[in-house]
Amino acid sequence: MKYHNIKILLPVVVLLSIGCKKFLDYKPQGALSASDLTTPAAADGLATAAYAGIANDWWDSPITSMWEYGSVRSDDGYKGGGSITDQAQMDRYEQFYLVNPSNSGASPSNFGFPGTWVRAYAAITRANSALRALRNLAEDEFPQKTTRIAEMRFLRGHMYFFLKVLFRNIPWFDETLSNDEILKISNTTPNDELWEKIAADFQAAVDSLPETQPGEPGRANQLSAKAYLAKVRLYQAYTQDDNYNVVGIDQAKLQQVISLTNDVINSGVYALNPDFAFNFLDGHDNSPESVFAIQYSINDGTTIGGRLSMSTSLNYFGGAPQYGCCAFHVPSQNLVNAFRTDANGIPMFDHFNDVALTDADLTTNGATMDPRVDHTIGIQGHPFKYNAAIPYDHSWERLAGVYGGFGTMKELQLATCPCFKKLGPFYGTSVNMDVIRYDDVLLMNAEAQIQSASGDLNTALNEINQIRTRAANSTGLVKKADGTFPSNYKIDIYKPGVNIPVWDKATAFKALQWERRMEFAMESPRFFDLVRWGIAAETLNAFFAVEKTRHGFLSSAHFTKNKHEYFPIPQDQITFTNGLYIQNRGY
Repeated sequence: MKYHNIKILLPVVVLLSIGCKKFLDYKPQGALSASDLTTPAAADGLATAAYAGIANDWWDSPITSMWEYGSVRSDDGYKGGGSITDQAQMDRYEQFYLVNPSNSGASPSNFGFPGTWVRAYAAITRANSALRALRNLAEDEFPQKTTRIAEMRFLRGHMYFFLKVLFRNIPWFDETLSNDEILKISNTTPNDELWEKIAADFQAAVDSLPETQPGEPGRANQLSAKAYLAKVRLYQAYTQDDNYNVVGIDQAKLQQVISLTNDVINSGVYALNPDFAFNFLDGHDNSPESVFAIQYSINDGTTIGGRLSMSTSLNYFGGAPQYGCCAFHVPSQNLVNAFRTDANGIPMFDHFNDVALTDADLTTNGATMDPRVDHTIGIQGHPFKYNAAIPYDHSWERLAGVYGGFGTMKELQLATCPCFKKLGPFYGTSVNMDVIRYDDVLLMNAEAQIQSASGDLNTALNEINQIRTRAANSTGLVKKADGTFPSNYKIDIYKPGVNIPVWDKATAFKALQWERRMEFAMESPRFFDLVRWGIAAETLNAFFAVEKTRHGFLSSAHFTKNKHEYFPIPQDQITFTNGLYIQNRGY
């Protein structure tokens, strides 16, 4: 199912948009009046519009890819761009300094996280509007009623989860409330209660959706709802106090994660792609590894260019002949070093960052590396995006003296791809964006097994090793023109008593944390994982201590514990509600 553009003239205001502020960046193709919303066709159109709502995105205030919120704010990536002040709000995010709740340092004021807040609540409002219309229909006149309601609750849960990990203390409202009632909802719901509200949406989807939806892979199904509910429970399991400290692990929640992910794993519906590359290439949308994805299309007649993914538009290289702008989202030196393996093909957990790897180290005869490095990072002379005829070159780096050395790759597509389109100075693609993949399901199960008092460490070992085995087998598309590998690949599965001393809980958890970083590097989960585990401050300040000696632009970087785990509540939202919303601590 590909999403199409439908404008709905609703009798309901979009929560929290100020004055006439625009929150959608496309022209509608058709319109439904309020009187049309009682028909099955109109209600189904509202449901389709809700799917489109979760993809209504642009790089200035994204709600799909969170690269600037989860990768740039972590030890994975640098902001990049044409100068330190180019998109200054991202520099502020990256260094955790002077974040202004009013406009985050950006101009106009709806850039960055304030605009993300508005777009996310616009998507939630679409889901709620669809739910109101669907609930007014009789089952006999619209047999898909129950399924569509469950899908809308899934989409609403998805957007609330997105807002929860960014802001923590958010207002939650559903389709039963009037406009006046919505405007009385504060953002002071207790943390665990708020998680339960989000979980309830996914549980409703689990209860009412079919296991799969054949022929419509873009729709949520029961298994994708179970995977997402497991994700909610895993975050919820790391209990936080009001200062954002992780103070315990909820064993009951971990058991739910295990049960839910086991259902997905044992269903046989999903599997790892044989090559890691398939997760990032056109032609593999809705693959067996894709549990739920945001759907995109090109030249479909709905807008100029079609329903393109635009949240990563800035990340194409400024100097590359096939592009021209804008060289944002640059892999950190720390991340490059993290792909290094030891003589046994195991991560160099404690000493990976002792030496900064250079072009000379990243060769066929150089340092031993995890193959995922060449799926993730553009390296001098190595094939770019699996095309040996286009080797990555430092000349592509727009501000080489500040951010130079390496380039991003996963989210980019070749200019020759039929999925690729240039829109003004920016670039979009029709390649889907996975929200949850099967590799994530395996690693969620492994993490819960490791952290659970009654978990099975051998199961976790097997699941982590499945991921590493796939990584070892993902070398066929990264070869150079002469058929050789660009890096010196050496990776092995964990073999307790052979290449690691033991597989106890501490070792297993360290391996799990490392595997998540390697598997999802530059995809944005890193920052949120660090916060979830309660180690963001120590990890990022240790990162900054070393990176400041390598890159002067990080001279002011410092993570303040019990503050920077979450963004501030946008000031215009506090003003709009006459102070009903309470600002997050420290801002």
